[in-house]
Amino acid sequence: MKASPAKQRSRARDLGIPFDGVPGALNAITDVAGVEVGHATIIRGHGARSVRTGVTAILPRGRQDQSPCFAACHVLNGNGEMTGTAWIEESGWLTSPVVITNTHSVGVVRDAVIGWRLKRGPMPQPWMLPVVAETWDGILNHTNGFHVKASHASAALDGARPGRVAEGCVGGGTGMIGYGFKGGIGTASRRIDRAAGGWTLGVLVQLNCGRMHELMIAGRPAGRMLSPARRAVANPERGSIIIVAATDAPLLPHQLKRIARRLTIGLARTGSVSGNSSGDLFLAFSTARATRAADAKTVTLRMVPEVRIDPLFTATVQACEEAIINALVAAESMTGLNGRRIEAIPHDRLREIFAAKF
Repeated sequence: MKASPAKQRSRARDLGIPFDGVPGALNAITDVAGVEVGHATIIRGHGARSVRTGVTAILPRGRQDQSPCFAACHVLNGNGEMTGTAWIEESGWLTSPVVITNTHSVGVVRDAVIGWRLKRGPMPQPWMLPVVAETWDGILNHTNGFHVKASHASAALDGARPGRVAEGCVGGGTGMIGYGFKGGIGTASRRIDRAAGGWTLGVLVQLNCGRMHELMIAGRPAGRMLSPARRAVANPERGSIIIVAATDAPLLPHQLKRIARRLTIGLARTGSVSGNSSGDLFLAFSTARATRAADAKTVTLRMVPEVRIDPLFTATVQACEEAIINALVAAESMTGLNGRRIEAIPHDRLREIFAAKF
C-alpha cells in the first residue's frame, strides 16, 4: 500500500481567520528541518462494515536518520494510550517514530514499527519501545474489525516525507470527529524572531475531542454561532486528542516537558475542557543535536537559557491552536458506520463570522 499523498485543502487562514504569530513557510510541523510525515488512509465499505481509519507517522529526523532526540510527555487527561512514554520520562530520549492510529489498533501498529525499524540497522538498545498513540473512531469506523494491518503502518512510515502535510480526513485522523464536526489531522508552525533565537516550532494534532457548543476560534464563540440551538447540556465528552510538538531549538528534556505542558493552553483556546472520557496526551521533542560519544566520560550539551524560553512557549500555544482549527477546516463531511454522517465545519459560515466586526 502506498501512503496517501498530501492533498491541498483549504486551511484556516484561507477563510480569513486571524491567528497570532508568524508561521513557517509551510505552516506545518515539517517546517522543523528533518521532520517527515506520512499517512496511510483506509476508506472502504458501507453500513455496518464501514472502514474509515488509518495511520499517521512522524519521523523526527526522517527515514534515513534514526538517532534519538531529547523529548518529554505530558498527560492532561489519561483516558487514552501513548506507548513508550515510560522510557521517555525515565531517560529523556525519543528513540522511535511517533505513530498515531485508532484505539484498537495500537498493538498491531506498535509491532509493525518494531519490524520496520529492525530492517534499518542497529538500534540504540537491543529492544525497542515505540511511541504509538490513539484516539477512538468508533462513530464512523468499524473499530472492532481490526482493519489496520502492519502493512498500513509500514506504508505510513515508508511514505513519510518533508514538505506539505495532508490534513483532515487522512491517516489516523480519517474517522475522527472534532467539536461535533468532522475532525482529523491538523498542523501549524511558528518562527521565532531571529533576535530571540531564530528557531522553528511545529505542531501536529489528531483531533477527536470537544463538543460543538464549546468551540472557540480565534477568540470567537464559533460553535454557538454556527449552531445557536445547540444547548450546553449536549452529549458528554467522548473524544480525545493527540498533540505532538517539534522544534529545532536546543531544549533539554525538562524544558521540553514545559513545552508539552503549554500545549494544554493551545487546546484550551479552542474551547476544550478535557472531559472525563478524553485521552489528551502530548509529546514534545527537539531535533537539535546533542554531542554523544560512546567512549566519552562526559558530553557537552546546549540549551536555551530559561530566561529566553518564553518565545517558545508563545509559539507552542499559537501553533497548537491553529493546528486544531486547520484539522477542522481541512476535513470533509463523511458518512461511515451504520450510515452515520458527520458534517464538515461550514466554510461559508466561518467566512461570515470572521468578516463581521466585533
